[in-house]
Amino acid sequence: MRYRTRVTAPAAALMIGTATALSLDSPARAAGRTRTAEPGPETLGDPVFPALGNDGYRVSSYHLDLAYDPTTKLVEATATLRIRTTRALSRFSLDALGLDIRSLRVAGCDATWEQADEKLRITPAGPLPDGASVTVRVGYSADPRRALAHTAWVPTPDGFAICPQPNSAHTVFPCNDHPSDKAAFSFRLTVPKGLRAVASGLLTCTEDLADDRTAYTYRSASPIATELVQITVGDYVIKDREGPHGLPLRDVVPTARAAALEPALALTPGLVGWLEDRLGAFPFETYGLLPCNSDDPKAFDFTGLETQTLTLYKPNFLLQPEKNIGSHMMHELVHSWFGNLVSPATWADLWLNEGHADFYGLLYRYERGWADSLGLTSMEARMKDTYARGDQWRHDSGPVAAPDAVNLFDSQRYLGGVLVLYAFRQLVGDDVFSAVERAFLERFRGSAASTEDYIAVATEVSGQDQSGFLRDWLYGTKTPRMPGHPDWTVNPVAPPSSFAAPHSKRGGHYHDNSATL
Repeated sequence: MRYRTRVTAPAAALMIGTATALSLDSPARAAGRTRTAEPGPETLGDPVFPALGNDGYRVSSYHLDLAYDPTTKLVEATATLRIRTTRALSRFSLDALGLDIRSLRVAGCDATWEQADEKLRITPAGPLPDGASVTVRVGYSADPRRALAHTAWVPTPDGFAICPQPNSAHTVFPCNDHPSDKAAFSFRLTVPKGLRAVASGLLTCTEDLADDRTAYTYRSASPIATELVQITVGDYVIKDREGPHGLPLRDVVPTARAAALEPALALTPGLVGWLEDRLGAFPFETYGLLPCNSDDPKAFDFTGLETQTLTLYKPNFLLQPEKNIGSHMMHELVHSWFGNLVSPATWADLWLNEGHADFYGLLYRYERGWADSLGLTSMEARMKDTYARGDQWRHDSGPVAAPDAVNLFDSQRYLGGVLVLYAFRQLVGDDVFSAVERAFLERFRGSAASTEDYIAVATEVSGQDQSGFLRDWLYGTKTPRMPGHPDWTVNPVAPPSSFAAPHSKRGGHYHDNSATL
């Protein structure tokens, strides 16, 4: 497969912020065709984050226009959303926290609004009918240093990066903050000369402005879940290289550390090639690493985050030898397929992301003979160890596919998910397992999928009903027998101990347990 190395869409085509272009109905005309308009529900009913997301509409696209002032450290912004209603609405809401709203227009007309908890409630000038396509334009400012209950902002000495996962994109821009509502994204980022601004997708336009500032415009060729958006500003150098089949690779690297980071960055083409052999062609227009200019544990307490087309890292992590970082880099790369190309339908489906990422990360490690954090050197040995902990983890952290907000990112979703995939592969064999993986990715590419969707594909592709087997592994309170290993045993459940699934979660950021690979 050949990848385009340039996108030449005119800059004007990217500016989706003009209400005239996107508003198919004015509120007055819409009101004439509205039957019974009601406030939209302020939830999408997620089992882990029930307050997250909003119903009554879906977002087609976002255009984010941000300007960063390094003197005040503030961001002035306009977010323009194109939404399509799924019911008649007298009022609707967006997720928003820590944003100072200064203006709001719906379909080109001023709207009233209020901020309540983490919701921005919007009342348009007239009700919106079912099926209406309208623009919502929100002007606001944000302080990346503001103390909030949780935040996506990662302040750095020369700017910022963002890590929105799982529930913090709405601290950066107002949105329908749920992975099931993926949308097109474009960005216009204005910074003083001497700084570089980068976002998910490809650079399509660079403008030199009169006030000694530069505006960079980016556009993603594929829909993005809000939790996977990346926007960063800093003293960066862009390092371009070519991946398999001409895939453009771009790394966004702190200028002062570019030479030191080069050995890690140079690993990416080989990682992509290894994974394409197993999962198919890389699914996006570009890929690269963003070792943002901060190793401060107070800024973010994780190792890497799979923001789409540009994986966020702590720089110091990438300064280690290949045997210490290779499997983790593979873990984050796998998310381009599992998590980014196919997003979780709910946060209870996170194991699909993390289980698959650890599964292939471990395979990559053991293929190279690198010992893992336990000193083990084979998948079978690691899975036997994980199997022994199975009942304890289910007792302490619940079943693999039934997390809560506290244990969402513990090892039960990571290595517990690997154990499920390993058991399924043991049952059906390598060829069928590989066919299921590819069929699942192809069927749900560019959208979201649930655990039940994976079970349905497994049943269809294997030609046998896999629902009982997989549901026992995913939802059972006891660890099932491992196919092919009747001698494997599970340790008795004890009070929480070293066998408990480790986890760490702070304010919407997470400590990536795949670091234990």
